[in-house]
Amino acid sequence: MSRIIYIIVLLPAFLFSQNKIEGVIMEANNENEQIGLPGANVYWLNTSVGTVTDIDGKFNLSYKPEYKKLIISYVGFKTDTLTVAAPKTITHWLQPTDNLDAVTIKSRKQATAKSYLKAANTFTVSSDELLKAACCNLSESFETNPSIDVNFADAVTGTRQIKMLGLTSPYILIATENIPSIRGASQAFGLSFIPGTWVESIQITKGAGSVVNGYESIAGQINAELVKPATDDKLFVNLYGASSERVELNTHINTKVADMWNMGVYLHGNRHDKKHDVNNDGFLDMPLYHQINVMNRWQYTDTEKGLVSFINLKFLNDEKQTGQLNFDPETDKLTTNAWGSEIDTRRYEVSAKFGYVNPEIPYQSLGVQTAFSSHKQDSYFGLNQYNITHNSLYANAIYNSIISDSRHKVKTGVSYTYDHYDEFLNVENLDPMYERTERSVGAFFEYNYDNLEKLNLTAGIRVDNHNLLGTFITPRFHARYTPWEKSALRASFGRGKRSANVFAENQKIFSTSRAINIVNSSGNIYGLDPEIAWNYGVSFLQGFNLFGRKADVTIDYYKTDFKNQVVVDYENPLEVNFYNLEGDSYANSFQTEVNYNAFEHFDLRLAYKFYEVKTQYNSGKLDKPLVPKHRLFANASYETHLGNNGGQWRFDTTFNWLGEQRFSSTASNPIEYQLPDYTPTLATLNAQVTKVFSSKFEVYLGGENITNVRQPNPILSADDPFGANFDTTFVYGPVFGSMYYAGLRFRI
Repeated sequence: MSRIIYIIVLLPAFLFSQNKIEGVIMEANNENEQIGLPGANVYWLNTSVGTVTDIDGKFNLSYKPEYKKLIISYVGFKTDTLTVAAPKTITHWLQPTDNLDAVTIKSRKQATAKSYLKAANTFTVSSDELLKAACCNLSESFETNPSIDVNFADAVTGTRQIKMLGLTSPYILIATENIPSIRGASQAFGLSFIPGTWVESIQITKGAGSVVNGYESIAGQINAELVKPATDDKLFVNLYGASSERVELNTHINTKVADMWNMGVYLHGNRHDKKHDVNNDGFLDMPLYHQINVMNRWQYTDTEKGLVSFINLKFLNDEKQTGQLNFDPETDKLTTNAWGSEIDTRRYEVSAKFGYVNPEIPYQSLGVQTAFSSHKQDSYFGLNQYNITHNSLYANAIYNSIISDSRHKVKTGVSYTYDHYDEFLNVENLDPMYERTERSVGAFFEYNYDNLEKLNLTAGIRVDNHNLLGTFITPRFHARYTPWEKSALRASFGRGKRSANVFAENQKIFSTSRAINIVNSSGNIYGLDPEIAWNYGVSFLQGFNLFGRKADVTIDYYKTDFKNQVVVDYENPLEVNFYNLEGDSYANSFQTEVNYNAFEHFDLRLAYKFYEVKTQYNSGKLDKPLVPKHRLFANASYETHLGNNGGQWRFDTTFNWLGEQRFSSTASNPIEYQLPDYTPTLATLNAQVTKVFSSKFEVYLGGENITNVRQPNPILSADDPFGANFDTTFVYGPVFGSMYYAGLRFRI
């Protein structure tokens, strides 16, 4: 839609004042398409005051009367000098340096943008990328991204879990608008609580994240930016239906309620009432469920005073039922009549963000973030009962300024977190009640040096005092160096520390007959010590032209080294044991990725990943179960020319190949319940076709796993669910098989 009407908008409104200029830098082309240039340098002549454009080519920059000449540069384009006499909005087109009569180079805004200039290995997934798949919720937003692995957690709940650098989501700091959100009680199912249409963009950072966001990040950070009432459509409707008889409806209603106030109401509902048992094992292939999710979002903007604020009110009700086909919760709940499970979640959230920029000194700004959530889950799995209530409070204050000039930026601030957990378990071998309160106060300082061309580095440190983890220091470091044109060489290291929520994060253990044990319990967190790890990484990005078309290649290697880890040990098929690490535990991740605009309007993305994830178990040093060492990924997308009436066709397809994965040991089981040491390899193919009729209306049709790959017998001992060998955790591939869907989007 941005290619039809390009609207110059304010970036975060609190950054603008009468002492700033703002605008957009675009690529000149023969098609008169409005294509923003991300990562273009914009700076004042003979000063070190400058910035770079964002993913849409937008920028803002401080202004003083003595600043006269504005320099705009970008690799592969002619450098321009503009005379600026007063603060204003600037729209400027850069000309390619190789704009010869015989050669025409065309490009489009990338749906996933990688920065050549940031110190951290961060890339932004835009709304265009999210539309390449159905993207019904955040857990389904990474299907076209090779850096994030998505798979099912077990064979009954239908929960999708994500991994980065070979590690599961508890080791990833997942935030909503830079406020940590998927943590604690919401770790197992929380990704499905953020509807995809609410997401404006996703920023993914590999390796140690910023100290500003806390100390818990180990493998990386994922931040979901939500749509803004001031810039979102006045009315948006997304209707989705699948061959599994899953239906979803999303509606956004936005309005301007006053001069400086915008308000949005966002409604999401989904429902699935059809029982499926494709593999005839007597169990549902996917749960029955319905969800109601509501968000009321307020935005206040006063550009003259440099103020902006957001207030969010959210309510969620999510109910799931799964188990055997003949299970009836009215008569069979917590009995041996039939094996079944219900998971009912109610969640309330209130969050607010406040930003201020000093109009007299534009490089000084203050941001305050606060959030409160109350999460209550009541659930049972066969004869096992698990309830959790988690109340959480978060506050963070950030001050931004510079030292000497804008090449030297600093951030400093303080944060506070409060978490109270109240858990009830009706499980053999464990106490029925687990309760704890966690409180922490922290302070952080982060320095960033950026000369706009060759070098950018960010060094941060924070000190936290935690009532259970003690007082500790968290260092983080990122550096980017440009050795030659269109390149970025990065290095990073950092430390992370976290409390393991062993029950909330591993709820699939309740869908087994395994005995659950906490071994050698002497630590402060349910008898366990905190998890501590160091992450180290290097990455190289190189952009180039191949046969006159844009391309880039990325190679990165990351190592996560655990100093302590809460080991989840499935190696005895009759037990799952939690204990503190004694020995080595590490995750090595290598990835190479190529992006190529093969011909006009056709983009190709290829990737290969290698994982080596090993842990010292009581039975020896072993590969982590169900982590493929090798993975191949391919995504191809094509779109037709934009018609005069706005009509367009879009085609997207994604291929995934997974190498063999180790099963945890079943050698002591009866022979009929034994599994091989490794899974077979598998490959899946997804595809989607979108017809855009106009800027207001489009329809889409797609398929997931259209080659109908299915894991045979994903449930161990499905014929005897109350027997000693029942286990639903040996899932390495799709359970349901192929699934097709259709939907429409309407906006005003």
